[in-house]
Amino acid sequence: MIYLFSVITVLYVIIISILYVAYSKVKSFKVKATNPSSRFSIIIPFRNESKNIETLLNSIFTLKYPKTHYEIILVDDDSEDSSVSVINSYLKKHNNNDLNISIIKNDRKSISPKKDAIATAISMAKFEWIVTTDADCIISNLWLQSFNQFIIEKKPKFIVAPVTYNISNSIIDNFQLQDFLSLQTATVGGFGIGIPFLCNGANLCYSKSVFKELNGFKGNDTIASGDDLFLMEKITEHYLSDILYLKTPDVVVYTNPKSSIKSLLNQRIRWASKTSAYKNVFSIILAFIVLAMNASIVAGFVLVLIGSLIWQYLFVIFLIKFFVDFLFILKSSNFFKQNSSLIYYPLNSISYPLFILIVAFYSMFFKYKWKGRVFNK
Repeated sequence: MIYLFSVITVLYVIIISILYVAYSKVKSFKVKATNPSSRFSIIIPFRNESKNIETLLNSIFTLKYPKTHYEIILVDDDSEDSSVSVINSYLKKHNNNDLNISIIKNDRKSISPKKDAIATAISMAKFEWIVTTDADCIISNLWLQSFNQFIIEKKPKFIVAPVTYNISNSIIDNFQLQDFLSLQTATVGGFGIGIPFLCNGANLCYSKSVFKELNGFKGNDTIASGDDLFLMEKITEHYLSDILYLKTPDVVVYTNPKSSIKSLLNQRIRWASKTSAYKNVFSIILAFIVLAMNASIVAGFVLVLIGSLIWQYLFVIFLIKFFVDFLFILKSSNFFKQNSSLIYYPLNSISYPLFILIVAFYSMFFKYKWKGRVFNK
């Protein structure tokens, strides 16, 4: 058992170190005043977001980009609350008739409501560049300006951009933030080694022509989630060199953490449930090693309790993981200027292995709930 734990720990350190080093290979992008030549269709699917949608709209109205160069398509996915009324009241109140905003109904064609919502909006989109975000997000006023300059200079077909949480000082918020920061470091690291394997639909920009050329979400619309990852995987197969990461604070999107442990588990189970459908070999290997490392910590603790493993050995393994993970998270916490959250890291490092095992177990055998709907794995 000691030999197995040692092998897993070495593999974990190696793969995390690779991503850690590769993070710095993705150079920061400096945003400056550029001719606004790109035109964007901003797509925002929503369901039961009456408490969040107004905050998003407030941030949209601060965009420093010509209003003639973008449209906003809000896709109502059968909301059961007052989301639509809130949007209409907000628009009427602000009297922004010069802003091109439309509210459309989702045209359901598959078991994946969000993919259907995005596809419905793209079929109506006027402009070439599709930008997606979520209804519980806040965007930067340089959001479109950043994408525009990046498109002009880099000529991409698919752009992945940074996302982080807008948190309070609660323990659960900071737990989610540090988990999310590790995912952000891994995302950038993947681009650094030339194997993009993570992205977030809260901050994506891609060519409508490529979406249509590759038949959009066809082929993965039997999986409820994954509108972002599976589309990126499909485009990667054809245009790997044209998928780029936009590394600048000016394009960051802030989203909300879950308010309860139950909703957090549901979200992470939903994320984990699509792992078995990944085609990216590196992401599968990474997921397996990360799961094995966390399982080793939990199993080691049990073995110590029953006297089958000396506690000093488990302590050394835990310390190795503790410092490797800390440095990994620190990369993104520096980028997002969220280092104050690190005070919670010691507590989170203890609880995280068990959390990962619970999520992995439930994602393999149970259904999950998303926006008031129940989905199979």
